[in-house]
Amino acid sequence: MKFLRWAGYALAAIVLLVCIAATYVKLGLPDTGPAPDIKIENTVARVERGKYLANHVTVCMDCHSSRDWSRFAGPMMATGQGAGGERFDQQMGFPGAFYAPNITPYALAGWTDGELFRAITTGANKDGKALFPVMGYHRFGRMDQEDIYSIIAYMRTLPSIKKDVPESRADFPVSFIINTMPAKAELSHLPDTTDVVAYGKYLVNATGCVDCHSKTDKGSVIPGTEFGGGMEFKSPAGTLVSPNITMHRQTGIGNWTEADFVGRFKVFTSPGYVAPPIPASQPNTPMPWTMYSGMKESDLKAIFSYLKTIKPIENQVAR
Repeated sequence: MKFLRWAGYALAAIVLLVCIAATYVKLGLPDTGPAPDIKIENTVARVERGKYLANHVTVCMDCHSSRDWSRFAGPMMATGQGAGGERFDQQMGFPGAFYAPNITPYALAGWTDGELFRAITTGANKDGKALFPVMGYHRFGRMDQEDIYSIIAYMRTLPSIKKDVPESRADFPVSFIINTMPAKAELSHLPDTTDVVAYGKYLVNATGCVDCHSKTDKGSVIPGTEFGGGMEFKSPAGTLVSPNITMHRQTGIGNWTEADFVGRFKVFTSPGYVAPPIPASQPNTPMPWTMYSGMKESDLKAIFSYLKTIKPIENQVAR
């Protein structure tokens, strides 16, 4: 009887601890701190830098605009830039239905610059609630503060588009553990562009190459597979697998020259280029080629320089 009594006490203690932990996750997280009290000056230099980053490096406009998925790589449509609405759902392998929000002044007029900064760099929204990491806030939180300021300055200049986007909803248990995903920013400094490897590493983080060109499990990159390809992109038309971009000569891009790498992007900026149509029965690449192709050649070269320093991974990806 004494054993049963103590077993009951232990069980009650475990239940109590679980309840306390669950309450903390639900009510105490995310713990990213208050939004900073800042007012960003919209200088010409900042807006231009932000426009470049948002359209060609961090490619914010990729998800927060309408894309024409009837054509190769889903080029961004000329209208609706920043108005949001792109859906990421279970058919694509996501644990719920997540919508890219409207980031034009129509939707953000009530946000302070500090609230935008916190959302972009930590994953906590205006009300401090967790955002699902379709947006790479874990990467943006490692960028230079001035670059984030520039992106916000650019966002403030977007034409206001009246468009209400549905509320995102996560499936259980992600709807519970989503509060553990945001994290305080660990900002860095923009390296000198003459240090091409360090600068390339900074750009690789900003562009999010590793997020797609690695194998993942439950939304997280599997350690040891970074840049080796293998992430599956599901769609009603089928599944595509990201390629290996390490310098492995047989299964990656080890035989590519710098010119090959830059040219792979710049072909999409060729005069007269029009994205070819893709049949609805054929899966389309999510890689926003037309956006990344707008990167400066020097930036693409820096990315290639950094990729050359990464350990080659042997991983043959079926194409």
